[in-house]
Amino acid sequence: MISHVTRGIKVSVKTSFDGSYFKNYVLNYSFSYTITITNQSKNTVQLKSRHWRIFDSLNNDVIIDGDGVIGEKPVIKTGNSFVYSSGCLITSPVGAMRGFYSMIDINSGKKFRAYIPTFKLNAPQALN
Repeated sequence: MISHVTRGIKVSVKTSFDGSYFKNYVLNYSFSYTITITNQSKNTVQLKSRHWRIFDSLNNDVIIDGDGVIGEKPVIKTGNSFVYSSGCLITSPVGAMRGFYSMIDINSGKKFRAYIPTFKLNAPQALN
C-alpha cells in the first residue's frame, strides 16, 4: 500500500491486477484499486471532485475529471475514513495513475487539493 498526506488528509492506495482481455480488437489490462481517505486533520472535510491521470508504457495518457467518487461526495469527520474501490483499463501491461481530490474544509469553507500518490499498475507477467 502506498500513501500520501496533504493538509492532514491521508490517501492510501492498494491495487490488484484483474486480468487481460480483448475489447474492440485491442488487448486491455484490467486493474482495480481500493482507496482509503483518512481525515487526520482537526476539521471535517468533504470530497467534491476528482482528477486522475492514467498512463501506460505505450505513451497513452488519459485524464479523467468528475464529481465525487463512485457517485458520492463523502463528508469525512476528524479521525474517520472513507473507503471505496474502482478500476481502470490500460492497453499495456505496465502503467500508473496519480491525481488529486478537490476537497473543502467544512469549518472554514476553504478549498484545497488532497493529492493521490502515483501508484503502479503492473500485470504480473510484465515483471518477469
